[in-house]
Amino acid sequence: MKSEPSQPGLKPKSLGVSDIVFFVIAAAAPLGATLGAGPVVFAMGGAGAPGIYLIASLVLLLFAIGFAAMSRHVISAGGFAELVTHGLGRAAGNAAGGIAILAYIAMLTGIYGQFAAFGADLAQSMAGLHVDWRVVALLIIGLVGIFGYMDVKVSAKVLGVLMIFEILILLVFDIAVIAQTDAKNFSWNGFMPSQIFTPGLGVALMFAFCCFVGFESTTIYGEEAKNPSRTVPLATYVAIAIIGIFYTLTTWCLGLAYANSDVQSVAGADMINFVFSANTQYVGALSTEIMKILVVTSVFAVLLSFHNALSRYLFALARSSFLPRKLSQVHPKHASPHVASVVLSVTTVIAVGVFMVTNADPIQHLYLWMVGLGTLAVLALQTLGAAAVVGFTFKTQKCSKWQGVIAPTLGGCGLASAVVLAVANFDELTGAKEGIATLLPWLVVVAALLGVINGLRAKRDFPVTPAIS
Repeated sequence: MKSEPSQPGLKPKSLGVSDIVFFVIAAAAPLGATLGAGPVVFAMGGAGAPGIYLIASLVLLLFAIGFAAMSRHVISAGGFAELVTHGLGRAAGNAAGGIAILAYIAMLTGIYGQFAAFGADLAQSMAGLHVDWRVVALLIIGLVGIFGYMDVKVSAKVLGVLMIFEILILLVFDIAVIAQTDAKNFSWNGFMPSQIFTPGLGVALMFAFCCFVGFESTTIYGEEAKNPSRTVPLATYVAIAIIGIFYTLTTWCLGLAYANSDVQSVAGADMINFVFSANTQYVGALSTEIMKILVVTSVFAVLLSFHNALSRYLFALARSSFLPRKLSQVHPKHASPHVASVVLSVTTVIAVGVFMVTNADPIQHLYLWMVGLGTLAVLALQTLGAAAVVGFTFKTQKCSKWQGVIAPTLGGCGLASAVVLAVANFDELTGAKEGIATLLPWLVVVAALLGVINGLRAKRDFPVTPAIS
């Protein structure tokens, strides 16, 4: 194997388990996802929403068993591109690199639209200021770019604080509902097969999977982690456990809050205020006002997390000559992939700018289209990752049969099913019933092909050979 020449790298041993968990959970946006996707899961899946989140959690946990086992032996900022290369070969790794770039840029671009819409609305409702969403978008892209340029520890601390606040306010709601519900009225119907396996299960499950997007980024921080062979796998388990338990608990409490109503009809009739109304009833109006503010900070945390993750993807791909080598430069003081971060900021300005000049709606077009595309791409990437774990195990015998074959195969089948559901229901995911937006899923195929073609012209093997224990 070819070895990489000595060059400045990312700051080693700078992130612990808690730091990486903060990045991952921030990317999942517990509050934003609960307010955004939660009502959709109820509207499509009915009272079985808690069980649907539990299914998504278990599928991803099965995948994570193999994912974590392999990450003990493959440590790199290259993330899935690195893992897929070692499990399925160079061509598959190139395809994964292309899909990863598309996935995270699409997610990042779409979420800028969500923040811009929420931020403009918050300025109007709180201060009476009418601010165009375009202005908000440009300002937040600049702010995220500044954090991405700096030491990764700065971002970790900011994300940690924001994550704690958004989780706390939802835990207050959960506790309030449980405390105010008579024990004899506790219902477990949301976990019953008769409530889960309904006609709307496919779409509901797809939206539940959306809420977990970002957990796979644990491997991206491997080169900056303290004791990465232990830190990365542990952070993966902790992140999925927290996210899964949190979503399942909160949706169960929402079901209790609407126990005397047709929860499916209520959620479908007013998705925006579905959670707010329940929170006002059980906690109070002041808490709901705070929650509306924290939604904006929650989305900011998502942007910061995705920006940091994608900057490291670009850094790792450039280090292997898959992308221009200049992107692999590291800041002499902050030890951050500062060039990749700046290029990413410019790229997102251009991508968001296309929607700006066409007078697109920040939610109906920018957010829904791009996040829908990003979700599909991430699910495809995770499916490739599950197959890579199995391939790596057969090649190296470094993982046990349970960790390296059985668990990732089961998880991979679940993820592949989610990809099929996402494609079949893409119009529901994006709200696009006709026009160019219906062709967006083909971009995943195009990205994979471009990744393979680009990998063939790379000067050296892709990606850089990571440390394998």
